[in-house]
Amino acid sequence: MAKHKILLAEDELASGTIVKESLETRGFEVIFCEDGEVAFKNYELHQPELLVLDVMMPKKDGFTFVKEIRKKDATIPIIFLTSKSRTEDVVEGFGYGTNDYLKKPFSIEELIVRIQALLKREHGKGSSDEISIGRYLFNPAKQTLVLEREEAMLTHRESQLLETLYKYKNDLTERTMILKSLWGSDDFFNARSMDVFITKLRKKLSGDENIQILNVRGYGYKLVC
Repeated sequence: MAKHKILLAEDELASGTIVKESLETRGFEVIFCEDGEVAFKNYELHQPELLVLDVMMPKKDGFTFVKEIRKKDATIPIIFLTSKSRTEDVVEGFGYGTNDYLKKPFSIEELIVRIQALLKREHGKGSSDEISIGRYLFNPAKQTLVLEREEAMLTHRESQLLETLYKYKNDLTERTMILKSLWGSDDFFNARSMDVFITKLRKKLSGDENIQILNVRGYGYKLVC
């Protein structure tokens, strides 16, 4: 059975080596790089299935790395490793197209669970399942919204969130449920991040005035379409 290939970019040699060896003992093939420029070259050379990136790296930081990757590949799963605690930093990462993040220090077990979840989701995608949301056609696999032949790209997190809201369309989707299923916990940090993505989805769906994402204060959201 072929091993899943992961690119790990971490400028702290000791911790990066520990993560690399831990993942390899679990059956992953790991390409380990100590700076962003080398990591980007190895991404192009080896075509990994998933990226695990430190935010603060020399030569090319994680934000810049993700912006450049997303110009080439809109779907490859990306996990940020960050020591930053500001909500704005995590929201910025999600905005560029990061799929998940872990705050340092983290357990290897937690990283492995998140890697497996993203790989399972990526490999389970179809290519033709489209959902009608008002006048829009939403393709969760391609992460696109189409309105009258105009196509807009969604980030992975935007696509996940819209898919969840659609599942409970015209009914209440509990805030806590969304946070725990997509972000992993319902803490303040993640709640702020989700609010930002709700705002982005409202803007991207604004071409159809009959679509609304309503905020039911204290409970959650309702997609009306």
